[in-house]
Amino acid sequence: MIHENNFYMGIDIGTFETKGVIINYNGEIIASHIVKHDIEKPQEGYYEHDAEFVWWNDFCQVSKSLLLKASLKNSQIKCICSSTLGSDCLPVDKNCNPLRKAILYGIDCRSQKEIEYLTNYYGNEKVQELFGRPICSGDIATKILWLRNNEPDIHEKAYKFITGSTYIVAKLTGKYVIDRFLSRASFRPLYKEDGSVDVEYSSLYCRPDQLAKTAKVTDIAGYVSGDAAKQTGLAKGTPVLTGTGDSTAEAISAGVLKSGDLMLQLGSTLFMYCCTDHLIEDDRVRGNIFTIPGTYSIAAGTNTAGTLTRWFRDNLFADIFSKEKESGKNAFESMIEGIDCIPPGSNGLIMLPYMAGERTPINDPKAKGLIFGLKLEHTRKHLYRSALESVAYSIDQHIDIFKECGVNIKKIVAVGGGAKNHVWMQIIADVINMPLLITEISIGASYGDALMAALGGGRFKNFSELEDIIKVKKRILPNQKNYAKYKFYRKIYDELYKKNKALMHKIK
Repeated sequence: MIHENNFYMGIDIGTFETKGVIINYNGEIIASHIVKHDIEKPQEGYYEHDAEFVWWNDFCQVSKSLLLKASLKNSQIKCICSSTLGSDCLPVDKNCNPLRKAILYGIDCRSQKEIEYLTNYYGNEKVQELFGRPICSGDIATKILWLRNNEPDIHEKAYKFITGSTYIVAKLTGKYVIDRFLSRASFRPLYKEDGSVDVEYSSLYCRPDQLAKTAKVTDIAGYVSGDAAKQTGLAKGTPVLTGTGDSTAEAISAGVLKSGDLMLQLGSTLFMYCCTDHLIEDDRVRGNIFTIPGTYSIAAGTNTAGTLTRWFRDNLFADIFSKEKESGKNAFESMIEGIDCIPPGSNGLIMLPYMAGERTPINDPKAKGLIFGLKLEHTRKHLYRSALESVAYSIDQHIDIFKECGVNIKKIVAVGGGAKNHVWMQIIADVINMPLLITEISIGASYGDALMAALGGGRFKNFSELEDIIKVKKRILPNQKNYAKYKFYRKIYDELYKKNKALMHKIK
């Protein structure tokens, strides 16, 4: 029975932190909790998480803390949904014990040899048919092949090759399932459109039985086991949904529910989801079906956003960061002071934010960061503003591509930690020359998870009903004078990569 004493839990595991919320019958957050963790970089281009220590430990901590903060009995949680980093690769044994640390999403580019091999093996025409675009570091199939080539013992022992959402569900219920949308988006060409394993193509990478079954994100995958109940504080038998990737959950939290809705997820990286009414096929981005029935999506992502601002904090604003605990003022708040007084274009300073290679739209893991136009008059504030502008230029590049593909963008919503930076949001609005919306609830993917838990748990009938729940807090309008100036700098931004690509590739 659905009534007002029912509550729903959503937990999202991201690159640097895990967030969880409990919502009530009306979609209001009654408790939230955050646990921070770190990312491991064993060598250049390698990024990993310890799945048991980070993913599962965080989930257990957050679920217990949420129940405590909300002062609820665990039996009042009627459904749970979780999301994690989308395109990760984790080999596990039959008891869901990790056989190695998880290889993270597109920022981990260790599988470049595998990408080159597969591109030559299939040929460009077949690659387009199977992947819908050039093969990239975000494709989990390339990571599985890397394990086969470099860690054959682990590859052979693996009971399943899974991503984070599957791992959490398996730990909770013993069932190995993956969101059908995520399977098609991240595991190409291992699954067919109907969600079944493509035996013909998967054999190059692994055995068909080493892959999880697919289900809809809002399907009940299983129920919390007795052992999981002890570890998480949840009630045994609580329904657990299939779950999905963090960006999908974040898109739902932002109200990306119909064609023309675009999400800018400004977390550690920048990720974009645009809901469309037709399939987009363009080498520069990723077209796919979408979680919401009857819709498609364009997915795109850069390798830096929050990691870029974090780099500036740690290296150029270290003095401010060191005083953060003493002053009680967040370092990022201090870093933006006075930034809005610097004119658009940072007095002729332009940055390419490719400090960890780049995903879309250039799809070049060998790309390098670049600071162009540096003069003696420039300060660290100018450098920082140019970094914020560089991310905005990248967003504008993507929007141009979406429009070229026939997408009529009607709504743009900014979410994630970066959305709290009001100067950055104004810069983005000015560069793209479109209004930018900020939602009332901006905690992100965990809220999207909770809303989907409410949907899967029967509180809502369909995704459309969520529109009445998700409210807009702020509408940021573009400044036309600033837009005119940014048009000039955006052209130079585009040219800088084209003219320096060959030189970038010479530097290891």
